[in-house]
Amino acid sequence: MSNVLITGGCGMVGSHLIEFYHSKGIKPIATFHNPTIDITEVADKCEYHPCDVRDRDSVHALIHNYLPDVIYHLAAQSYPALSWEIPIETFETNANGTINVFESIKKIREHAPGYDPVVIVACSSAQYGSTLIKHPEPVTEEAEMLPLHPYGVSKVAQDLLAYQYHTTFGIKCIRARIFNTTGVRKVNDVVSDFTKRAVQLEKGLTDKFICGNLSTKRAITDVRDLINALYKLSSDGVYGEAYNISGKHIYQVKDIISIIEEVTGITINAEVDAVLMRPLDEPIIYGNSQKLIAATGWQQEIPLKQTITDMIGYWRTKL
Repeated sequence: MSNVLITGGCGMVGSHLIEFYHSKGIKPIATFHNPTIDITEVADKCEYHPCDVRDRDSVHALIHNYLPDVIYHLAAQSYPALSWEIPIETFETNANGTINVFESIKKIREHAPGYDPVVIVACSSAQYGSTLIKHPEPVTEEAEMLPLHPYGVSKVAQDLLAYQYHTTFGIKCIRARIFNTTGVRKVNDVVSDFTKRAVQLEKGLTDKFICGNLSTKRAITDVRDLINALYKLSSDGVYGEAYNISGKHIYQVKDIISIIEEVTGITINAEVDAVLMRPLDEPIIYGNSQKLIAATGWQQEIPLKQTITDMIGYWRTKL
């Protein structure tokens, strides 16, 4: 069985990737640093190691000790708004952390020239930035990258570093440009915020449902569909290439509230709070995933209603 390393195994996507491999009888190695999830939920399904990807020696030691066949590099400072407050830490984590992974592989090859792992690098739709505003049709991988915040810029750097290390050193990198994805354990996105508030209303923990812009449109993917795409890319993706991973169904943010009402049976009176309105918000975020589909046969399978149903159930047990 393949030896799998997941950096950022303490995030929402990482936790689901852990569960995916565990279901296949593989106990992956996973790193944690400043978890965004309750790692006790998946701790028995992986071998966790503390590791800050900004620490070059720690990253090298982990890869050297386990020589994973597949590395999913998910570790990141992943919040765009926060990147304005901590731009240096964002770059150190996202760009330098990626360099540390690749440099570790290079260093190991000095003594073990046959070491040749596949590295899936978690990139982002945020790289396209204002291109999404100028061209509301689903963007392809060839679209111009014009990010709107330090997080987006750091992801462009990460993406191009993966391309560079593949082209120059032959490292088998695949760049996965991930669009809006949500699911159980997700926090700080519109679907997780709304489902959590709905359960708080159910439980009498709040009497208000505040929100921001309800008119924007997003293609939303369930995290389990994302995991399937990443797994397929690890075996069928072309090294050095970039692949959009985007849902095919577009939802206006207000539609999410309607689905939550259907799932819960409660009536939600949403109150728009100006504080939650972003100064610049892409009217639509939608990616063209035909390149991914052609390479792997991937299809989006889980409808948003099912995703929301599962998230509601999760918050009912957690709150």
